[in-house]
Amino acid sequence: MDKMNKTNKKTFFELFPVKKPVVGMMHGRGQSDKHILDIAKQELEIYRAGKVDGVLVENYFCSPQQTEMVLDYVAKNHGDLIYGINLLDDDKLNFSLARNYGCAFMQIDSVCGHVPPEKDGELAEFLRRERESCDAVLIGGVRFKYQPYLSGRELEEDLRIGAERCDAIAVTGDYTGQETDFAKIQSFRDILGDFPLVVAAGVTAGNIKRQLAICDACITGSYFKRNHSIKEELDADNIAEFMNAVKKVREERND
Repeated sequence: MDKMNKTNKKTFFELFPVKKPVVGMMHGRGQSDKHILDIAKQELEIYRAGKVDGVLVENYFCSPQQTEMVLDYVAKNHGDLIYGINLLDDDKLNFSLARNYGCAFMQIDSVCGHVPPEKDGELAEFLRRERESCDAVLIGGVRFKYQPYLSGRELEEDLRIGAERCDAIAVTGDYTGQETDFAKIQSFRDILGDFPLVVAAGVTAGNIKRQLAICDACITGSYFKRNHSIKEELDADNIAEFMNAVKKVREERND
């Protein structure tokens, strides 16, 4: 596959033209290739109309091949968007897709803490090598939803190591749609200092002000959908409500 144009390597804070950016999830919902792509096209238009700052393509409901199909469409038809990839359960292919489709950013659900000590060196070397050849800004999870805790290290050490392996740390609760505990967010911030911190689950119009007071960005999926359910279609009214709340946060920061 021919590589598409890549971005120059940026820091996380250089990635978006706004403060406190919002990334909308594209989960690959649908019953066939055509259905998945049709839904993706609709979602892109809804996100654009709602002025969401970026999109993250993920294989939550679909195969890696179908995810690549969606990513290919995004790159060819919405290249002016800030878009990224999170290919679950295949970090090597995740990096490959990020390179081949010019992703501005990518996510890996865990960059530290989820493997036993004897395998941690192998993980560190893999991430170092792949990042050297990939311009995408890497958002990496630590103590992320659904990920095991196997390192045996204290949170402070896992976060320190994690920050060396990515460009921003992602924090979540235990599962998709669950509000991320504010005490957990605060503990991450206290340890990380000014290092970029992204809240990546359970963000709502009701809690966004408090969470963005601590975090530098958010990744949102379930709340944007009908009935705030990950299985449903995007709801433009939910996106409008959420982005209006974010707009107020940004305006207050500029006062």
